[in-house]
Amino acid sequence: MDKFILGGVEFESRFIMGSGKFDPELISACVDEAKTQIVTLALRRVNKDKNESIIEFIPKNVTLLPNTSGARNADEAVRIARLSRELGCGDFVKIEVIKDSKYLFPDNYETIKATQILAKEGFKVLPYMYPDLNVARELAQAGAAAVMPLAAPIGSNKGLINREIIQILVDEIKLPIIVDAGLGRPSDACLAMEMGCAAVMVNTAIATSKDIRLMAMAFGEAVKAGRNAYLAGLGRVSAKADASSPLTGFLGETNA
Repeated sequence: MDKFILGGVEFESRFIMGSGKFDPELISACVDEAKTQIVTLALRRVNKDKNESIIEFIPKNVTLLPNTSGARNADEAVRIARLSRELGCGDFVKIEVIKDSKYLFPDNYETIKATQILAKEGFKVLPYMYPDLNVARELAQAGAAAVMPLAAPIGSNKGLINREIIQILVDEIKLPIIVDAGLGRPSDACLAMEMGCAAVMVNTAIATSKDIRLMAMAFGEAVKAGRNAYLAGLGRVSAKADASSPLTGFLGETNA
């Protein structure tokens, strides 16, 4: 059985679903359709008032992955992570440190600092990063449980723009590589899995579709298909045509 091990925890699904931009009432249905077992949430949507907190809309059997959305440096990310633990969101945390307000690119160096601090405190840290091999190596040394490179600018739905660099991370980094941000189509998710990525995370592509539940299902199935293709091994590519049936003989005739 193909299992996804993340931070020492075993999962069957390799599809992580975001909950931003969602009507909270739809989260449970999307979890069911996509068969996901991990849902991300911004801590600012976790309210102490249970009647208003997004946590109340997430199925109890789902692992929460709070993120540090809104943090502009490592200190703020660490503060948000500690608060999420106090609010009962568990030990998983997705580190997001963003200072750039136009393209929303993560600050890799502040992300490394936050990862070092939180990993020492027992958090299972999943850093969101701009794809860079040296940074990924430093995150691994800092104690990250996985590395989450962006496929394209967050919320853009542009697909795997950073495909070649992400492939290098898959080949060189021993941690799970989870593609995050920018995936716009289920086929993007399938391609990322065919490349050998351990999982993908999607939010905007689902939240902005016409049928949110159906799109959640499509992404869940695409991730499964891509993983199966990776495990099976893709067929060879040839520069010449190669008939799938013999070209000699026709309806029982044989060549002289």
